[in-house]
Amino acid sequence: MTLIATLDHADADLTACLARVMAAILKPGDVVALEGPVGAGKTHFARAFIRARQGEMAEDVPSPTFTLVQTYEDPMGTEIWHADLYRLTHPDELAELGLDEAMRDAVVLIEWPDHGGPLPDPLILGLEPLAGFPDLRRVTMAGSAARWGGMARLPAIARLVHRAGWSGARVVPLAGDASARRYFRLIDEDRSAVLMDAGPGSLGPYVAMTQWLRARGLHAPEILAADQAEGLLLIEDLGDDLVARVIQAKPDLAPRIYDRMTDLLVELHGHQPPEFVLPLDGPELARQVALFADYYPPAAGGGSGAEVAAVIERLHAELAGGVPAVLGLRDFHAENLVWLDDAPLGLLDFQDAVAVHPAYDLVSGLQDARRDVDPAIEQAQIARYVAATGVDEARFRAAYALLGAQRNLRIMGIFTRLAQRDGKRRYLAFMPRVWDAIQRDIAHPALAPLAAALKGIPAPTPAVIERIARG
Repeated sequence: MTLIATLDHADADLTACLARVMAAILKPGDVVALEGPVGAGKTHFARAFIRARQGEMAEDVPSPTFTLVQTYEDPMGTEIWHADLYRLTHPDELAELGLDEAMRDAVVLIEWPDHGGPLPDPLILGLEPLAGFPDLRRVTMAGSAARWGGMARLPAIARLVHRAGWSGARVVPLAGDASARRYFRLIDEDRSAVLMDAGPGSLGPYVAMTQWLRARGLHAPEILAADQAEGLLLIEDLGDDLVARVIQAKPDLAPRIYDRMTDLLVELHGHQPPEFVLPLDGPELARQVALFADYYPPAAGGGSGAEVAAVIERLHAELAGGVPAVLGLRDFHAENLVWLDDAPLGLLDFQDAVAVHPAYDLVSGLQDARRDVDPAIEQAQIARYVAATGVDEARFRAAYALLGAQRNLRIMGIFTRLAQRDGKRRYLAFMPRVWDAIQRDIAHPALAPLAAALKGIPAPTPAVIERIARG
């Protein structure tokens, strides 16, 4: 048994806030043993937890002191069992109550757990009133580190949410990105916000870029509250209308949306990039594309790609050298932009911004690994950017092809690594689209040396993808 975390000086609101945060995390088969004397707040915690899980379905949550067990269902169909074993006369009665079976398939909250005998690897949540402060308590979480170690950050999250004035909000998990960050939506009547859990010491780049973008009128989410030491931010909720979803639902909007994306880049590139971002220059692009040679050819069963990095570095010097760098958001694509109708596009996931050639983010938006972009739209947006900025069109198009090839080759390496090292095989389905983009890019006459360096490397056919998936 390991002490996982502690929350000190918790009043009733902060205790309930911790319950709401935990409600966003627990899953069927999780058992929470609520320990503490009479009046410590066990039922208060369970009530906040259950009502948070139920959301709009929330109902009254009476104490199960006399019924021993109360059951509830959340909108996802998960059963929640709330038990009070104080009046239990013998541990064998657990089976009669159905708790033994519920602990396998439901989320189970148990008050006075010591009256029921051993539990299957529970999270032990202790509530201890503070001497001399009847309205405050010390909350501890203990359990096996292997199963419950992820709970360690919940007190810090609850403290930030409480301090920011959102302690009554329901906490709902949001789909994350490919990083280790976690996101939650806070819903409190007619307002909402997003909580980002990025991990201790990791928020500097995000906060700096947020301030830089917002100072220039670009729509990065406003920071509402922060705990930078813990790596937690409460930020403006831009909503769910990601550009990717809007285009899928309303394909006829695509030309207008891509016009807005290109115009945003033109506006962004009109500003000198901040000094705190790192350069993404020829040597760094070459270093990053080495992922391709390291992973894809060996997994695909042909060629080596050993010359690719050196060729890209040389071509970058020839085709992009001397062009002033601009700020590149790096992951500028339809999954990281929010459509806000006539308002400026909302920006997400920009903490890895770099100083890079102007074509880099345009490629990122138009050669999207996750979705097909009409070739006519791609060509129209390249022309739109050239017309708006006055860059040399022939040289820009050559650099665009080079940066597209570099970016897509690196993505092929990343997808292979994700499948073979991390067991994340869903990205393999995107490989044919990425490979097709590479072939279009290296067809540019200026990229003939890169086409030669890729000769003999097999395309991601169904058989090759199956080979990669098998590892």
